[in-house]
Amino acid sequence: MSSRNQQTRGKPPAGPSIIADYRLLPGVPDEMIDPSGAIRPGWDKLMAAFDALGPTELAARVERADQYLRDAGVFYRKYDGAEGKERAWPLAHIPLLINEADWVQISSGLTQRAELLERIVADIYGSNTLVQEGLLPPELIAQNSEFLRPMVGVQPVSGHYLHFCAFELGRGPDGAWWVLGDRTQAPSGAGFALENRVATTRALSEIYASLNINRLAGFFRGFRDALFNQAQRDGGRVGILTPGQLNETYFEHAYIARYLGLMLLEGEDLVVEDDQVMVRTVAGLKPVSVLWRRLDASFADPLELRYDSHIGTPGMVEALRSGSISMINALGTGIMETRALAAFMPRLCKHLLGTGLELPEIATWWCGQGAEREFVLDNFDQLMIGPAFSTQLPFDDLRGTALGAGMTAEQKADLKSRIANDGGSYVGQEPVRLSTAPVYVDGKLEPRPITLRVYAARTDDGWTIMPGGFARVGSTTDTTALAMQRGGQAADVWVLSSKPVEQVSLLPREGEKLVRNAPGNLPSRAADNLIWLGRYAERCEASVRILRAYNARLAELSKPDLPILTHCAALLETLDVDAAEAMPQGLLASIDSAVHSAGQIRDRFSPDGWLALNDLQKTAQRFAARISTGDDATRAMTVLLRKLAGFSGLVHENMYRFAGWRFLELGRRLERAIQIARVTAWLTAPEAPDGSVEMLLEIGDSVMSHRRRYSVTAGAQSAIDLLVLDPLNPRSVLFQLAELRHQIESLPGGIDDEQLSPAARLALEIHTGLVIAEASEMTPERLDRLASEIGMLSSLIAAAYFT
Repeated sequence: MSSRNQQTRGKPPAGPSIIADYRLLPGVPDEMIDPSGAIRPGWDKLMAAFDALGPTELAARVERADQYLRDAGVFYRKYDGAEGKERAWPLAHIPLLINEADWVQISSGLTQRAELLERIVADIYGSNTLVQEGLLPPELIAQNSEFLRPMVGVQPVSGHYLHFCAFELGRGPDGAWWVLGDRTQAPSGAGFALENRVATTRALSEIYASLNINRLAGFFRGFRDALFNQAQRDGGRVGILTPGQLNETYFEHAYIARYLGLMLLEGEDLVVEDDQVMVRTVAGLKPVSVLWRRLDASFADPLELRYDSHIGTPGMVEALRSGSISMINALGTGIMETRALAAFMPRLCKHLLGTGLELPEIATWWCGQGAEREFVLDNFDQLMIGPAFSTQLPFDDLRGTALGAGMTAEQKADLKSRIANDGGSYVGQEPVRLSTAPVYVDGKLEPRPITLRVYAARTDDGWTIMPGGFARVGSTTDTTALAMQRGGQAADVWVLSSKPVEQVSLLPREGEKLVRNAPGNLPSRAADNLIWLGRYAERCEASVRILRAYNARLAELSKPDLPILTHCAALLETLDVDAAEAMPQGLLASIDSAVHSAGQIRDRFSPDGWLALNDLQKTAQRFAARISTGDDATRAMTVLLRKLAGFSGLVHENMYRFAGWRFLELGRRLERAIQIARVTAWLTAPEAPDGSVEMLLEIGDSVMSHRRRYSVTAGAQSAIDLLVLDPLNPRSVLFQLAELRHQIESLPGGIDDEQLSPAARLALEIHTGLVIAEASEMTPERLDRLASEIGMLSSLIAAAYFT
């Protein structure tokens, strides 16, 4: 570095005032400031725009982006316990800008690298010539936990092992981009890159519009079309295979499934019959042709891979052998993430592609070879030492990787001894010295280390590179703070173009044939969660209505031992709700259960519905900490009731009337019918105290209807007639049964060859009995029996569609 460049380090650059206090880190390249101290092209316009906004407006824009992410429910799971906790997505609000020349180099280098990885993994699971010719050490394959022996000789249906890859890049001190690691197992983050783009552009819309920034939609459209084209050739469906809700990036799985119109599937949704992978749907077993895998390969099949996997599908490997399913990426491709393989990439590239690596690799020495082992031992203090078979990046692997110079004398001696005795288990690597980029911190910009994650997808026209990706940004100047699990952030990446860019979307192009997806693709697990979401939401409403009636009378009478209150408290006990608590734990548990069920079907749930449900949960939790019984609780229950009504209205009015909506509606109607029948039985029993009929009408939200339809002197029989037998009252049991009949008969198999299914027959039987019943016949005993019969109806639905 020249003396002039050294003088600029640590000094604020000239230019917009927002970077007046921007101090570069000594000896570290910066993405915004070039070695001469000048602002790089593109960054000057961005900083000038920030200056024009001013500190107050810029802070408001930052909050706008964060608010969007909260509203959209974007989260990742931070593992600090057995299951971890959902955390808000940590957006770094200043995008990383990359100029066109750099991007052409990156795209070309990654296209070459994706093809190189494809050829290597094809050889490992195919002819194995690289090992035979001494280009790859056999122990790096045979002793590798990512090498899946059952997959040897299994040719992918598509003809390719890799279809979707990610690459971690860093800019070194020489200004060149280096490959820090490959992601071929189940690359994450593409969905988060989309959300980063939406959040950032919402906050900086006019700035984004003023620059020629490449769009991301075209990348996803090309990959989606390739997946569907392959599925059409095989006559099946396309799904994303997820480990489930507890995975750290589950939000992304659901988001991508919704964005691309794919089925989101878990291992339990699938079954292998006659070597064909089938998805359990409410319309029966349906074939699946393409699975975009988001779980580690070893968990995919407990029969031939990890026997202890509870998230895989037995028989999946055999289905792959038969050629009935295409896996994206192929099982076993995670071996290409092995850290020690980096030591052999330059030689393999020349052998397989006839040329050198366009993007250099982080320098790596595998200690299983004598000369390399001696080099690592001789240069111990200048290298990072880590496990050879690790698939983590050096700065992510804090427990397994360390800088030699940072160890104690005892630690050095111990590790050197282990390397000498078992060199094949260790690698030495050049220390990672990453460039920095500006991060918004407390109203000003500060430099932080960054890495760039870029995605490559195989389309019908070959490999294509996402024009962006996302940048991982450290929370401090320490490179170990890059990982999301350790406080790192993610920034949008803007690839600047010298000319206007094409406006692309996932909508059909002009002239393309309109294709409607047929109904009947609803997985049974999703239907089960939808029906329980409806039930839990309705159960919450029943509890809230009873609690409001109870607390309103408690506030008025101030005597909790009055018969009407003790009778109502006993009714609440049947719902596992304690009336003595202002915000009962039983009610909170029902709300949590509703949120959990909705969380299992994020791909089929609208962002507005999810936001409404989370708002209900947060409001209830906030009330639990500060309200008391009586008037306070009455007002709180009214607020919760409004929020429940808002959630129900959003779902009812906005969900498309596919099978998913029908199961949600079934859950609501089943639970409402059961609750109304039981509450009516309880409050019209002979031992019910004075005031019970009035409370029943209030809980049933039918006070006004009762006044209009019956004389003021009418008693319990009129309440039973209105809440159980009235076909026009949307709160009555008969109304629910009519809706249940309609929905059950409309489901796949509800009526088959003019024959009613068992559930449809029982619904008809119950409905008919109510149609011809008189109010005087609806004794508490018959009402309780009615609730039990409706519960049996729920069991028949479960037996028909969920097992």
